[in-house]
Amino acid sequence: MLQIQDTLISLDLFDQMFCCDLAQCNGICCVEGESGAPLGLEEIDDLEKALPYIWNDLSKNAKELIKIQGVAYVDSEGEMVTSIVNGKDCVFTCYDKDGICFCAIEKAWRSGKIPFIKPISCHLYPIRTKKISNLIAVNYQEWSICSSAKRCGEKLKLPVYRFLKEPLIRKFGQEWYNELCIAADILKKEKGENENSSLIL
Repeated sequence: MLQIQDTLISLDLFDQMFCCDLAQCNGICCVEGESGAPLGLEEIDDLEKALPYIWNDLSKNAKELIKIQGVAYVDSEGEMVTSIVNGKDCVFTCYDKDGICFCAIEKAWRSGKIPFIKPISCHLYPIRTKKISNLIAVNYQEWSICSSAKRCGEKLKLPVYRFLKEPLIRKFGQEWYNELCIAADILKKEKGENENSSLIL
Protein backbone atom coordinates (compact mmCIF):
# COMPACT_ATOMS: atom_id res chain seq x y z
CA MET A 1 0.00 0.00 0.00
CA LEU A 2 1.04 3.57 -0.67
CA GLN A 3 -0.22 6.63 1.20
CA ILE A 4 -0.95 9.91 -0.60
CA GLN A 5 -2.62 12.62 1.45
CA ASP A 6 -5.52 10.91 3.26
CA THR A 7 -5.66 7.85 0.98
CA LEU A 8 -4.15 4.39 1.10
CA ILE A 9 -3.56 3.18 -2.46
CA SER A 10 -3.22 -0.40 -3.59
CA LEU A 11 -0.18 -1.02 -5.80
CA ASP A 12 -2.53 -2.83 -8.17
CA LEU A 13 -3.48 0.59 -9.55
CA PHE A 14 0.02 0.77 -11.03
CA ASP A 15 0.61 -2.90 -11.82
CA GLN A 16 -2.72 -3.96 -13.33
CA MET A 17 -3.56 -3.01 -16.92
CA PHE A 18 -7.15 -2.09 -17.79
CA CYS A 19 -9.19 -0.53 -20.58
CA CYS A 20 -12.93 -1.10 -21.05
CA ASP A 21 -13.78 -2.92 -24.27
CA LEU A 22 -17.54 -2.49 -24.76
CA ALA A 23 -17.55 -4.40 -28.03
CA GLN A 24 -16.47 -7.48 -26.09
CA CYS A 25 -18.17 -7.14 -22.70
CA ASN A 26 -21.35 -5.34 -23.84
CA GLY A 27 -21.34 -3.23 -20.66
CA ILE A 28 -22.04 -6.24 -18.45
CA CYS A 29 -20.83 -4.46 -15.29
CA CYS A 30 -24.07 -2.43 -15.32
CA VAL A 31 -26.05 -5.69 -15.27
CA GLU A 32 -24.17 -8.21 -13.12
CA GLY A 33 -23.72 -7.92 -9.37
CA GLU A 34 -25.56 -8.57 -6.13
CA SER A 35 -26.69 -4.96 -5.63
CA GLY A 36 -26.67 -1.57 -7.30
CA ALA A 37 -23.86 0.97 -7.52
CA PRO A 38 -22.87 2.60 -4.20
CA LEU A 39 -24.15 6.18 -3.84
CA GLY A 40 -23.38 9.27 -1.81
CA LEU A 41 -26.50 10.91 -0.39
CA GLU A 42 -25.94 14.00 -2.53
CA GLU A 43 -25.91 11.82 -5.65
CA ILE A 44 -29.49 10.68 -5.07
CA ASP A 45 -30.65 14.24 -5.66
CA ASP A 46 -28.57 14.40 -8.86
CA LEU A 47 -30.16 11.16 -10.10
CA GLU A 48 -33.68 12.39 -9.35
CA LYS A 49 -33.02 15.65 -11.20
CA ALA A 50 -31.79 13.66 -14.22
CA LEU A 51 -34.95 11.55 -14.51
CA PRO A 52 -36.93 13.88 -16.84
CA TYR A 53 -34.02 13.86 -19.31
CA ILE A 54 -33.45 10.09 -19.33
CA TRP A 55 -36.96 8.73 -18.73
CA ASN A 56 -37.61 7.73 -22.34
CA ASP A 57 -34.37 5.73 -22.44
CA LEU A 58 -35.30 3.58 -19.44
CA SER A 59 -37.00 0.20 -19.67
CA LYS A 60 -40.64 -0.27 -18.71
CA ASN A 61 -39.63 -2.35 -15.68
CA ALA A 62 -37.12 0.27 -14.58
CA LYS A 63 -39.75 3.01 -14.76
CA GLU A 64 -42.21 0.96 -12.71
CA LEU A 65 -39.56 0.20 -10.07
CA ILE A 66 -38.49 3.84 -9.79
CA LYS A 67 -42.12 4.86 -9.27
CA ILE A 68 -42.42 2.38 -6.39
CA GLN A 69 -38.94 2.32 -4.84
CA GLY A 70 -37.20 5.41 -6.13
CA VAL A 71 -33.77 5.66 -7.71
CA ALA A 72 -32.00 4.06 -4.74
CA TYR A 73 -32.39 1.61 -1.88
CA VAL A 74 -30.40 0.31 1.11
CA ASP A 75 -28.81 -3.05 0.31
CA SER A 76 -28.14 -6.01 2.60
CA GLU A 77 -24.90 -4.43 3.82
CA GLY A 78 -26.65 -1.23 4.81
CA GLU A 79 -25.24 0.76 1.89
CA MET A 80 -27.25 3.15 -0.28
CA VAL A 81 -27.12 1.90 -3.87
CA THR A 82 -28.89 2.42 -7.20
CA SER A 83 -32.12 0.48 -7.66
CA ILE A 84 -31.85 -2.67 -9.77
CA VAL A 85 -34.47 -4.48 -11.83
CA ASN A 86 -35.18 -8.10 -10.83
CA GLY A 87 -31.87 -8.32 -8.99
CA LYS A 88 -29.99 -7.61 -12.19
CA ASP A 89 -29.97 -4.49 -14.40
CA CYS A 90 -29.31 -1.10 -12.84
CA VAL A 91 -32.44 1.00 -13.44
CA PHE A 92 -30.34 3.44 -15.46
CA THR A 93 -29.22 0.94 -18.08
CA CYS A 94 -30.25 1.26 -21.71
CA TYR A 95 -29.26 -0.75 -24.79
CA ASP A 96 -28.28 0.13 -28.32
CA LYS A 97 -29.29 -1.81 -31.46
CA ASP A 98 -26.33 -4.16 -31.00
CA GLY A 99 -27.34 -5.09 -27.48
CA ILE A 100 -24.56 -3.13 -25.82
CA CYS A 101 -25.53 -1.74 -22.43
CA PHE A 102 -25.01 1.97 -21.77
CA CYS A 103 -25.67 4.26 -18.82
CA ALA A 104 -28.65 6.49 -19.61
CA ILE A 105 -27.27 9.14 -17.27
CA GLU A 106 -23.92 9.30 -19.04
CA LYS A 107 -25.69 9.31 -22.40
CA ALA A 108 -27.67 12.41 -21.35
CA TRP A 109 -24.51 14.04 -19.98
CA ARG A 110 -22.62 13.46 -23.24
CA SER A 111 -25.53 15.08 -25.09
CA GLY A 112 -25.22 18.15 -22.86
CA LYS A 113 -28.64 17.64 -21.27
CA ILE A 114 -27.46 17.30 -17.65
CA PRO A 115 -24.35 18.36 -15.65
CA PHE A 116 -24.03 15.04 -13.75
CA ILE A 117 -22.06 12.34 -15.59
CA LYS A 118 -22.91 9.38 -13.31
CA PRO A 119 -22.31 8.20 -9.72
CA ILE A 120 -18.64 8.41 -8.79
CA SER A 121 -18.56 4.70 -7.85
CA CYS A 122 -19.54 3.86 -11.46
CA HIS A 123 -17.09 6.39 -12.90
CA LEU A 124 -14.23 4.94 -10.82
CA TYR A 125 -14.88 1.29 -11.56
CA PRO A 126 -12.87 -1.04 -11.32
CA ILE A 127 -11.53 1.05 -8.44
CA ARG A 128 -13.44 0.80 -5.18
CA THR A 129 -12.99 3.14 -2.21
CA LYS A 130 -13.63 2.41 1.45
CA LYS A 131 -13.33 4.55 4.57
CA ILE A 132 -10.85 3.13 7.08
CA SER A 133 -10.59 5.24 10.23
CA ASN A 134 -9.45 8.67 9.02
CA LEU A 135 -8.16 7.35 5.69
CA ILE A 136 -9.74 6.23 2.40
CA ALA A 137 -8.59 2.92 0.94
CA VAL A 138 -8.34 2.98 -2.86
CA ASN A 139 -8.36 -0.55 -4.27
CA TYR A 140 -8.54 -2.28 -7.62
CA GLN A 141 -11.38 -4.82 -7.77
CA GLU A 142 -10.74 -7.70 -10.13
CA TRP A 143 -13.86 -9.29 -11.64
CA SER A 144 -13.99 -12.12 -14.16
CA ILE A 145 -16.50 -10.28 -16.37
CA CYS A 146 -13.81 -7.67 -17.05
CA SER A 147 -11.33 -10.12 -18.59
CA SER A 148 -11.64 -8.38 -21.98
CA ALA A 149 -10.78 -5.04 -20.34
CA LYS A 150 -7.67 -6.59 -18.84
CA ARG A 151 -6.61 -7.96 -22.23
CA CYS A 152 -7.24 -4.59 -23.88
CA GLY A 153 -5.28 -2.81 -21.14
CA GLU A 154 -2.37 -5.21 -21.56
CA LYS A 155 -2.34 -4.61 -25.29
CA LEU A 156 -2.31 -0.83 -24.78
CA LYS A 157 0.02 -1.04 -21.75
CA LEU A 158 -2.47 1.15 -19.89
CA PRO A 159 -2.37 0.86 -16.08
CA VAL A 160 -5.55 1.32 -14.04
CA TYR A 161 -4.53 4.72 -12.63
CA ARG A 162 -4.03 6.14 -16.13
CA PHE A 163 -7.22 4.63 -17.56
CA LEU A 164 -9.18 6.22 -14.71
CA LYS A 165 -7.45 9.60 -14.72
CA GLU A 166 -10.67 11.61 -15.15
CA PRO A 167 -12.70 10.00 -12.34
CA LEU A 168 -9.70 9.94 -9.99
CA ILE A 169 -9.27 13.69 -10.45
CA ARG A 170 -13.02 14.14 -9.99
CA LYS A 171 -12.87 12.21 -6.70
CA PHE A 172 -9.56 13.35 -5.20
CA GLY A 173 -8.45 16.44 -7.14
CA GLN A 174 -5.69 17.35 -9.59
CA GLU A 175 -3.00 17.83 -6.92
CA TRP A 176 -3.65 14.34 -5.56
CA TYR A 177 -3.48 12.84 -9.06
CA ASN A 178 -0.22 14.65 -9.76
CA GLU A 179 1.25 13.07 -6.62
CA LEU A 180 -0.07 9.68 -7.77
CA CYS A 181 1.75 10.05 -11.09
CA ILE A 182 4.99 10.99 -9.31
CA ALA A 183 4.63 7.91 -7.12
CA ALA A 184 4.01 5.77 -10.22
CA ASP A 185 7.22 7.07 -11.84
CA ILE A 186 9.22 6.34 -8.68
CA LEU A 187 7.81 2.83 -8.40
CA LYS A 188 8.52 2.17 -12.08
CA LYS A 189 12.11 3.33 -11.66
CA GLU A 190 12.59 1.21 -8.54
CA LYS A 191 11.13 -1.82 -10.28
CA GLY A 192 13.45 -1.31 -13.23
CA GLU A 193 16.47 -1.03 -10.95
CA ASN A 194 15.49 -4.21 -9.10
CA GLU A 195 15.07 -6.08 -12.39
CA ASN A 196 18.48 -4.88 -13.55
CA SER A 197 20.04 -6.01 -10.27
CA SER A 198 18.52 -9.46 -10.74
CA LEU A 199 19.97 -9.66 -14.24
CA ILE A 200 23.45 -8.78 -12.94
CA LEU A 201 23.22 -11.50 -10.31
